[in-house]
Amino acid sequence: MRAVRLLLLLLGVATVTYGGWLLLPQLGAILPWLIGGPLLHDALVAPLVGLVGLMLGRLVTDRVRRAWITAGLVASATLLLIAVPLLWRPPSAPPNPGLPDRNYPLGLTAGLAALWAVIAVVLIVIRAVNRRARDRTADRP
Repeated sequence: MRAVRLLLLLLGVATVTYGGWLLLPQLGAILPWLIGGPLLHDALVAPLVGLVGLMLGRLVTDRVRRAWITAGLVASATLLLIAVPLLWRPPSAPPNPGLPDRNYPLGLTAGLAALWAVIAVVLIVIRAVNRRARDRTADRP
């Protein structure tokens, strides 16, 4: 087991070294992205997510519903972060003839709408199940 771990460690170090070697010539162009992403996250995204979490904790008191809404917010944030490079600037190269051109804003909107539609259905089902269980316990003598 120790030999396998050592082999995996060496493969990982070799892969990171090779990736760094390939990145070195473009470091000047990539450095703003490598620094800007974490700074943008720490200055804007993390505090915003924290405030939404605090508001969510005060507005939604049911733990199950809060968990589903939190999962939806996390998935929405992930979709938005993935979509930023595609929405931010136009493509730097002509379109690939093997890939169809896509309407990325429409795709993002459709993905978010589908996500929140599923979460809304789940929350409605949870409410109906809870109401039915409450009615059954109220009917018992």
